[in-house]
Amino acid sequence: MRILWNPWRYEYIKRFNSGEKEVGECLFCRLKSMNDDEALIVYRGVYSFIVLNAYPYNSGHVMIAPYDHVGSLEDLPDEALLEMVKLVKLSMKIIRKAFNPDGFNIGVNIGRVAGAGVPGHIHIHVVPRWVGDTNFMGVIAGVKTLPISLQETYSILRKTLNEIQGA
Repeated sequence: MRILWNPWRYEYIKRFNSGEKEVGECLFCRLKSMNDDEALIVYRGVYSFIVLNAYPYNSGHVMIAPYDHVGSLEDLPDEALLEMVKLVKLSMKIIRKAFNPDGFNIGVNIGRVAGAGVPGHIHIHVVPRWVGDTNFMGVIAGVKTLPISLQETYSILRKTLNEIQGA
């Protein structure tokens, strides 16, 4: 198997994925205290927020995370859980209007063994999907191509959110 080096991911790995323990402050706890533009936070609710995934599966991949640092859905107050589901709906609406995907994958990974990259802070992934978004590049070259930068994706999603809220 050939290796495609992506050294920019090492900062993420070094900072947030050291064995079973989080190193320092968790990703979502750090993001919630940052400026929206710097953190790529698309929307802030009362209990949770929508943030662009810095290592997206597809363009427009966002995550919904509560402000509270909890590791599982059953640890959330009902109000926070309800708001997170409402933010999944809002995310889909924004992404659908901005990028017109053919479908979505929505998922929650609870615990490292289930694939949680930040196991101590629950979050929901909303991944837009298009017919043909899995193609020969991944199969033959083991490379995922993304046609738009994170900053441009963020700008488009924020602009679309403002249009939806103004309507």
